[in-house]
Amino acid sequence: MRYDFYAYMDRMKYIKRWQLMRSVREENIMEHSHSVAMLSHALAVIHNEVYGGKADVLKTVLYALYHETSEVMTGDLPTPIKYYNHSIQGAYKELEKSACEKMVKTLPSPLKEELAPYLIADEESVEYKLVKAADRLSAYIKCLEELRSGNKEFAKAQKSIEKDLRSRKMPEIDYFFEYFIPSFQLTLDELEGM
Repeated sequence: MRYDFYAYMDRMKYIKRWQLMRSVREENIMEHSHSVAMLSHALAVIHNEVYGGKADVLKTVLYALYHETSEVMTGDLPTPIKYYNHSIQGAYKELEKSACEKMVKTLPSPLKEELAPYLIADEESVEYKLVKAADRLSAYIKCLEELRSGNKEFAKAQKSIEKDLRSRKMPEIDYFFEYFIPSFQLTLDELEGM
């Protein structure tokens, strides 16, 4: 019997993000998922170690790693379309859920039980909320990268994403902005202190 899960997941590298915007550097959902996993790890550790939380760090990172799984079947629907109205947003959420359920079926039985909880996340959990924040943080960092390269196409997105992040009232986000975001404005020579 053939199982297609990892072949599907490997196709993440072909699915482009920011399709409606001119980008200096294209980004695919595979590299975006890596970014979100790393940022989710940071936010979970900050949540626990700085603010005394009890997030399951491994669960957070695995949610992040698989958070774009549905897009190997649906593609990346641009944000203005995805959130155009409640009707479209609800229908797309159902489509994403169906795609994730279909992806679970591409796994052999012994792996389904282990992986399914990360493909179909508990949206009420602190871990999921940290991943959603990290997802937006990754988009914010992408905006900074584009703006640093002189691409003003991302100026409005950068402002609206920062507003969204700040409105979440998550101390982990404020901590990350205070201690880590300034470095994203630096060149390699500046990072190395040259």
